[in-house]
Amino acid sequence: MASSMVTSSQSPTPPRPNLAFRRLRGQRSPAEFAAAVRRAAREIGESVSCDARYVGRVEAGEIRCPNYAYERVFLHMFPGRTLTDLGFASRASVRGRRPRTTGETPEAYEPYDTQDTQDPDETYDNYEESDVLRRAFMTGGGATVAAASLGPLGLALDAEAAGRPVRRAGAGEASALEEAVRRIRLLDDRHGADGLYQRAAAPLRAAYALLDAGATRQTTADRLHSGAGELAISVGWLAHDSGRFDDARSHYAEALATARVTGDDALEAHAFCNTAFLARDAGRPREAVRAAQAAQRVARPLGSPRLMSLLALREAGGWAGLADRTGCEQALARAQAFFERGLSDADPEWMSFYGEAELEGLEAQCWSTLGDWRRAARHARRAAHLQDPHFTRNIALYTAELADDLARGGHPDEGAAAGLRVLELLGEVQSSRIQTMLAATARVLLPHRRASGVSAFLERHASMPRTA
Repeated sequence: MASSMVTSSQSPTPPRPNLAFRRLRGQRSPAEFAAAVRRAAREIGESVSCDARYVGRVEAGEIRCPNYAYERVFLHMFPGRTLTDLGFASRASVRGRRPRTTGETPEAYEPYDTQDTQDPDETYDNYEESDVLRRAFMTGGGATVAAASLGPLGLALDAEAAGRPVRRAGAGEASALEEAVRRIRLLDDRHGADGLYQRAAAPLRAAYALLDAGATRQTTADRLHSGAGELAISVGWLAHDSGRFDDARSHYAEALATARVTGDDALEAHAFCNTAFLARDAGRPREAVRAAQAAQRVARPLGSPRLMSLLALREAGGWAGLADRTGCEQALARAQAFFERGLSDADPEWMSFYGEAELEGLEAQCWSTLGDWRRAARHARRAAHLQDPHFTRNIALYTAELADDLARGGHPDEGAAAGLRVLELLGEVQSSRIQTMLAATARVLLPHRRASGVSAFLERHASMPRTA
C-alpha cells in the first residue's frame, strides 16, 4: 500500500497565506493588481497570463514560489525586494516533492509555480511546466517529440500509445494541462496558428486519456474536465485560424460536450463563443447569431461584463453577415456598454486578449462586412495602434483588415502601404487567415497597379512563399 510508505514528514500541510504579497496589493482589487502585473511584464518584454485567480492563489499561499517569468516581473514591480520579501519561499525549498528512489538518474528541472496540496497516495515527478511546454511547442518534430516533452501529459500519451493503462491523474497532471492551455494561447498571440496546430494535437489526446483514467480527487477531476475543454477550444482555435474549419468545428463541439457533461457554465459560454466566431467565418451567419445568443444566456449569471461584451460582438458579426445593419448596431452598442463597465474578478483567464484593441478590431470586421469601408478603416486603424506590440499576430491581423478596407474604400496607395507593413510581419507570424486577407486585398489592388506604392506591394506579395 502506497500510503504505508509515506512518512509523517510527507503528510500534507495546509498552505500558509502570503500576507506580505497581500499588503503589496494594497487597495487594488485582484483584477486591478493582475492588470498591473501584465503591464509590468510588457515593460520588460515578458508575457504572463496573470488574472485575479492567480493573484488569489498567491495570496492564499497555494503558489509558494513563482516561475521565472513571474519572478522577473515581480522584482521589476518591487525593485530592491527579494522573493522572500514578497512572501515567497526560496526556490531550493520547493524544488522536490518526494525523494528519488535508488537508481533514478537525476534530471535538471525547476519547481512548479503552483504548489498544490498533495494527496498522500499521489506520486509524480516535478517539472517546470512553462519550460517543458515551451520546448514542446517551439521545437521541431512530430507529435511524439511534443508528447515526450510534456511531463505528466506526455507520460499519459505514451502509455495510451503503448496500450498500457494510464494511471489516475493527480494535481501535477491538472497543472500541466492548465499550463498547456496558457502556452498555446501565448504562442498563438505571438506567432499565429499555422505552425502550432499539429503539435497541439498531442497534449489534447493526452488530456482526454487522463479523463478516461479518472482522478484521485473530485477537485482534480473538475480541473481536468475544465482544462481538457479549454484545451479543446484552444486547439480548435488553431485549426480555425489556419483555415481547417471542419477540424475546428469538431474540437469546439467536443469542448461543448465536456461542458454539458460537467455543468461547467464558463466552459460552455467559451465554447459557444468560439462556435459563433467559426460560424461567421464559415459563411453561416444565422448560426453565428444563435450560438452567440446561447453563449450570452449561459454567461449572464457569471458576472463578467467583459465576457458579455465579447459575446455581443460575436452576435454583431452574425448580424453583419446577414446584412442586418440594425441588429448589428444594437449588438455593437451592447458590446460597448458592457466593455465600459471595466474589468471584473469574474473575467475568465482566457479573455486576457480582449481589450480595447480587440473591441475595435471586431467592430471593424462588422463594418467591413456591411460594406462601410470608411468606418471599418477607422476602427481597424485604431485597433492596430492600440494593440500591445508583443502580440505580433494581432497587429498583423488588424493591419491586414485596414489594408483591405482602404483598398476597397478607394485609397489604393494607403491600402498598399498597410499591406507592405503586414508583409514585414509575416516573418514572425504564420496565419492562413492573414494570408487569405492579403490575397483578397491584392486582387482588389490589381487594377490600380500604376498607383503609388501598389506595384511594390503586388510584387512583394507575389514573391511571398505560400503555406501548404
